[in-house]
Amino acid sequence: MEVGAEGFARCLPRLRRRILRAAFVALDTEFTGLHSTSLQNNEPSLFDSPSERYVKARQSVQRFTLVQLGLAIFSKENSNKYVVHSYNFFLFPSTLGIRDVEFTLSASSIQFLSHYGFDYNKFLKDGIPYMNEVQEKILRQHLLAGTWKVCSTSNADKDVLKKAIDEVTSWIAAAKEEDTMILQDLNGYHVLEVQLVLRQALENVWTEPLGDKKVMVKKVSPEHRQLLENSSYDHCQKKLILLSARGFTNLFQILVKAKKPLVGHNMLMDLMHLHDKFYRPLPESYEEFKRNIHNLFPVIIDTKTVIKSVQKKCLFPRVSSLLEAYTVLCSSNLNPKGPRCPVIALASGCSRYAEKKSPHEAGYDAFLCGSVLLMSAHLLLCRSADDAMEADPSFSQYLTVLAEHVNKVNFIRGGVSSINFSGEDAPCRHPPALIVHVRGWPGLTERQIYQEFKSRQFDVRRLSENQFILLSNRYKHVKLVLRDYRHHPHLQVSVYRHWRHSPGVNCLLQISGIVALWSLLAFALGGTSSC
Repeated sequence: MEVGAEGFARCLPRLRRRILRAAFVALDTEFTGLHSTSLQNNEPSLFDSPSERYVKARQSVQRFTLVQLGLAIFSKENSNKYVVHSYNFFLFPSTLGIRDVEFTLSASSIQFLSHYGFDYNKFLKDGIPYMNEVQEKILRQHLLAGTWKVCSTSNADKDVLKKAIDEVTSWIAAAKEEDTMILQDLNGYHVLEVQLVLRQALENVWTEPLGDKKVMVKKVSPEHRQLLENSSYDHCQKKLILLSARGFTNLFQILVKAKKPLVGHNMLMDLMHLHDKFYRPLPESYEEFKRNIHNLFPVIIDTKTVIKSVQKKCLFPRVSSLLEAYTVLCSSNLNPKGPRCPVIALASGCSRYAEKKSPHEAGYDAFLCGSVLLMSAHLLLCRSADDAMEADPSFSQYLTVLAEHVNKVNFIRGGVSSINFSGEDAPCRHPPALIVHVRGWPGLTERQIYQEFKSRQFDVRRLSENQFILLSNRYKHVKLVLRDYRHHPHLQVSVYRHWRHSPGVNCLLQISGIVALWSLLAFALGGTSSC
């Protein structure tokens, strides 16, 4: 089900009821970019610690914005069956009462989403507004002071507002009190914008939304206008303006209050965008970010870490994407003796996903996340059960077998295998680092070394003027490089030994050697003088 700004308010009560009844909720997001190339050294690296990666990712999240958020709500019904309501929410930053939001577009990301059929018209014309707590505070202050404004800077927005004002000013000159007129063809957010602008510009008009893209305008006396403004039926009350401007943030807060398990796939960037766009601007501190996310969502499960476990414990082929994992789990009989996996049924309004694959559509990917979680958890539960397992396991039983993965989010190419949102991050085991000694090739840069070893997927960091460290996450590539560069005329490659190659250790050894030499000299000289 696709939801834009126009229908969001109507859907919100139903969404709230479904989330409160859910066993868990799966989520996926699409953005205008992933890693900013305009920032120096912003690419992920195997050398990154979690805090270093967070700094890089934070800079990117602050530059890009969300275009779509997918939510798949999994509810358990009768025996061994989960019904899924999957939604696509098109999002666009709120333009009411706050400083105009700026964001960056990555050409490759836009091209990637276009390839998979993303509708940018829905993002731009019917995107649901949202704001974080800082932006909401600013809007609230403007509303109380009566200094709010609409940041409609596009020609299309200006044309809509100008047309409405021209129609009303032409009509009102000859109209009598209590006469009305109808403004039509107002899309989404324009319904509120037009009312606010007209009320601010003309003291003798009153407005009411009629639905179906229409707004009623009535000529009234200033005294009558004041009475209407103080009534509980005013659709432009400050609290309702705030509710409308917050948009999707209202649903985010429902998710936070419900405290349902939140499921995603490679979800670090998803969580960072949720924090930045709907909660608060991302803090500078990595540890503070972790604490905040854990307070918002106490139970997080990343299907990427779960799939890694399934691959180790079961006869599960290596897969490179979420869709591949889903396809393997659906088609393979990995558990021939155990009870059948739960039935996963799409609700009637979401049946399109049962008929057609829609990769990189946020609602579809959220559906895949939740489905992969259920099937993987069932497989792990069957393998861990000592006796015969009951035919209809509860979701809490699945959570128990997934306990080692809860709150651990996959860390792509870095110094840890996962980020632990409820504890310390555990380092991962990489193949040994390599050191490159450069001979007879002056002025060689880190970038040139990177290009030299790029085909073997090595990350590079300069150690000294003529030494570079290489890191890979594949043992095979380490062995190949050691073999292939054994007789290279300019690049001598060997296994890095900290005690031998570290500049700090070498410096300490040199100082120790000097101290030892002076001590020996002093002892010798002292011995000579005593003779």
